[in-house]
Formats: sequence, C-alpha cells, structure tokens
Amino acid sequence: MASVSAQQVEDTLKTVEDPNIGKNFVACKAVKDIQVEGDKVSIQIELGYPAMSMREQMATLINDKVAQLEGVKDVDITIGWKIQSHSVQKSLKPLENIKNVIAVASGKGGVGKSTTAVNLALALSAEGATVGILDADIYGPSQPRMLGVSGQPESSDGKSLEPMLGHGIQAMSIGFLIDEETPMIWRGPMVTQALEQLLNDTRWRDLDYLVVDLPPGTGDVQLTLAQKIPVSGAVIVTTPQDIALLDARKGLKMFEKVEVPVLGIVENMSVHICSQCGHEEPIFGTGGGERMAQENDVELLGKLPLDMSIREQVDGGEPTVISSPDSRVSEIYKEIARKTAAKLAGQSKDYAAKFPKIVIQNT
Repeated sequence: MASVSAQQVEDTLKTVEDPNIGKNFVACKAVKDIQVEGDKVSIQIELGYPAMSMREQMATLINDKVAQLEGVKDVDITIGWKIQSHSVQKSLKPLENIKNVIAVASGKGGVGKSTTAVNLALALSAEGATVGILDADIYGPSQPRMLGVSGQPESSDGKSLEPMLGHGIQAMSIGFLIDEETPMIWRGPMVTQALEQLLNDTRWRDLDYLVVDLPPGTGDVQLTLAQKIPVSGAVIVTTPQDIALLDARKGLKMFEKVEVPVLGIVENMSVHICSQCGHEEPIFGTGGGERMAQENDVELLGKLPLDMSIREQVDGGEPTVISSPDSRVSEIYKEIARKTAAKLAGQSKDYAAKFPKIVIQNT
C-alpha cells in the first residue's frame, strides 16, 4: 500500500475550515509542520489567537478528514497558538509589555459595555492568553466592583503602580485610587491625563491583550485613546434598540476616522428569557446588531441574552465566565473572545520589535 505524502495531507487541510476565522487552516497560515512516517501522520497547528476550549473540536475536524486518506492509520495533531503584536494607528508604536490593546466602546450608557468588557477579558484569559483590563471610565469606574477587587495598588518606586489582580487578570482603575463614594469632579484635560497615567504608569506584565473599558460616548477620553494610545482594534457593544444603534454607529464611525479597525459588534440584551417559564421575548427589538454589522461591513461577534444572572454575578464580583464557566452564556462570551482575537490575528502585524534600533554616532 502506497504511503501518503505530506502534499496530500496539506491538500486535505485546505478543505478543513477554522470555525473562528471562516478560512481553511492552510489559507490561515496555521499549518506549521506535517510529518509522514509510514502510515502515521503528525500535524502541528499554530493559531494566531487563543482557543483552549476548542482544541479538541478542531483536532477532531482535522482528524476526521486526514484519517480518510488512503494509507493513513494514525493521526497525531498538536494545536497551539502564538499571539503577536498587531499594527496600530500610523503615528503610534505598540506599548512595551502589551502586544495588543482592544478598546470596548458603546455610543451610549446602559447597554452593558463594562459587563461585556470584563467578561471578554476573562474569556480571553480562559482561552489561554495573558490579559489585563484598564478601566478608562474615570467618572464611573466599575471594574473594581465587577472583579471583586478592593484595596490600593502597590508602588515599589513611588512612580509606577503594580496592577491589581482579579480572577487571574491584571487590572487598573481610578476606582482603586479613590473612595468608591467620591465623585470625580474633573474637567476634560484632567480626565485624559489620568487615563494616560493609568495606562503608562502601570507595570503591566507581558500582556497578550489589554482590554480597555471606555466610558460611553465619543468625547475627550475616546479622542485621547484614538490619538495617543496605540490601539490594535475596537469592539462596539450595543443593544438591538434603534436609539442604542444610532449612538453605536457614531462610535463605530469615530474609530474608522482615526484608523482603528473595528473588530466587530456585540449585541447585548438581544432577547429576554423568562426565569420562570423560559419564554423568550425580544424586549429591545430584533436584528439591530446584524443590520448594523451588514451595513458597516463588520462582523457580529455574538448575541447575549438579557439574563438576570449576568447582572447578579458582576455585581457580586464574580462575572459569568468565572462563576458559571460551563453555562451557555459563558460559551457565548468565549466565542466572542475567540472571534475577536481571531479577527485581530488576521490584521497586519507590527514588525517594529523585530528590527534592531540603529543608532548613528559621530565619531
């Protein structure tokens, strides 16, 4: 019986689609190595995004196809990932110790943006990445409460801050530095300066992703983020309601103007599920997120239900991804995280770090 060739295996992999990207593994440049020894085939896959919870599913997809090849009896598949730094706004360079900054924004308040941001960060961590979250909502910081973290950050040199830790992710917020009851009566310049300091003076430790939870709207903080902070991509959170979609569109257009790629849209509170009878009702309308995604040629990353447990869990400092890791809602958050990171993996990479710095000296 003739032995199978590595080329035949590669051709077969061209028919197997990565479910998070929608392209085959060869087109995604994820196939790193193919070894054939007699009737045994070894395949090494390296993704550009974390996918811990889908490793087995992907291995099964590949195995089912390759095992059908004549002459193959044993298939060994290794699936890993390597997260790289991606390009940012033309005038900026990526930050040291942070490979990618992902902004989570909404046009208006009350759409569940902060809840989505913290669960997105925790889901990326659960999928196998090193993650941080920056609470950029200076007037209404909510991440300390949502992560169940209290106390003040330490400073070893009196200038920089050590990030706080919550559920395995690094976090920084103005909420760690002031009393929870203290109102922030600051003008715009003070707010933007505070945001820059929180980002630049925190000793982030080798992050794959820093999720930035932005305040609602398109004001000072968003402008500072767009002009001074290197952002690899943005995620827009909306509800299906027309009024929320109007404002979400403004946020999306703002990122387009400042050349920050919009990775996709998350439709929150898409359907209410009755806790008593299970009846589903679209309280805020239907299809808004899908329409917005189609009209603006961006991806709908996922739809989340209006579920009382999501609110209760973040209020208690144990977000859904942590408190109910095997629930359907956690599955959706992890799917959103994988799609967000996969979309980012498809963007152009930043190669500045790979080139040596050239110093010209007069001798």
